[in-house]
Amino acid sequence: MNTEPTHPLNGDPIVNTGMDADVFEQFAEQLTRYVRERLIPAEPDVIAHDKIPPEIVDEMREMGLFGLSVPEEYGGAGLNMTQYARVVNIMSYAAPAFRSIFSINVGMFASALKNGANQAQRDEWYPKLAAGKIACFGLTEPGSGSDSAGLQTFAKADPDGNGWVLNGTKRYITNAPHADVALIMARTEKDNLPKNAHVSAFLVPMDSPGVSTGSPDHKMGQAGSHISDIMLDDVKVPGDALLGGETGKGFRFAMQSLDNGRISVGAAATGYARRALDSAMRYANERKAFGEPIANFQLIQQMLADSETEIYAAQCMMADVTARADRGENILVKAAAFKVFASEMCGRVVDRVVQVYGGAGYLAEYDAERFYRDARIYRIYEGTTQILQLQIAKHMLREWEQAHG
Repeated sequence: MNTEPTHPLNGDPIVNTGMDADVFEQFAEQLTRYVRERLIPAEPDVIAHDKIPPEIVDEMREMGLFGLSVPEEYGGAGLNMTQYARVVNIMSYAAPAFRSIFSINVGMFASALKNGANQAQRDEWYPKLAAGKIACFGLTEPGSGSDSAGLQTFAKADPDGNGWVLNGTKRYITNAPHADVALIMARTEKDNLPKNAHVSAFLVPMDSPGVSTGSPDHKMGQAGSHISDIMLDDVKVPGDALLGGETGKGFRFAMQSLDNGRISVGAAATGYARRALDSAMRYANERKAFGEPIANFQLIQQMLADSETEIYAAQCMMADVTARADRGENILVKAAAFKVFASEMCGRVVDRVVQVYGGAGYLAEYDAERFYRDARIYRIYEGTTQILQLQIAKHMLREWEQAHG
């Protein structure tokens, strides 16, 4: 009998088996209890103070959440993509801030180390991530996001040594106010080059002289998670801060890492949609109109059923794309498609939830209003729906041309 883990849809064997399956299931069960019994009761405090209590951050470190995707030999959990997405999905049943604090570590930053770092860089940074150092990812700027041609941050060779000097500003950087390290995308060529070869990636400790951060931005939702600008003013880093030791590879590393980040956002949106729908189910059964629970009304049932259907579809997409990643497939298009569907789905679900709550859904004293605000960002970060639609279509047309050219 074949006991190897297999793809959930086509039965093909999984290459990256990750943590032992039984051990992971025990961890997932423990994490689910932690979310329900510890994190959800802490949400009012997080919202009131716009901050995760330090003792909870320490608990998350002790649970290994900051090193989920770090290889075991470096002190991490060594989860594969399927397991990683499930953890994000479980965590995202609670307020988004709890996922946000460790998501860059185990998502884009760890992925960039895996895809682009040399051995010395992995030896240095993997153990720090596993120990709970907080990372951030510096791509977006005041004048550019997905458009690398607009990137203005510049890294020039240090005239006083073999290192680099960085100048520029990064914008909307998650965890920047309390990060220990940033992966900074910077120009190493003045002119735009084919395949974005003018962009390189640098590992920059946030306590480096010349690095500063702005005040945390006030946001529509997601209280307790923080974003801010990063300012780089003649920041000197050694030569070994260049990711992979090669110039011109930074944008490729960033885009490869964004596959991971998009799966994380899709998993988060799916988990939060479930939380919102559970809330609506409870309210619909408790709230009475015309002498009976509103859950008995067919148009309320339609909104609940549509939400359940869409969440199920997103769960199936998550299972498929993560299994493909663990088989070593190129998942660029499917990760983008999952992120688009899950984030848009979550937006539709939370909108229905507000509607189920009726007038109460517009009041801050009920959860529905918060779910609505929190969910809006899922359609924007790690690639807006529109930029990902363009990316998906570009690859579809390229494949069609190759097949029919």
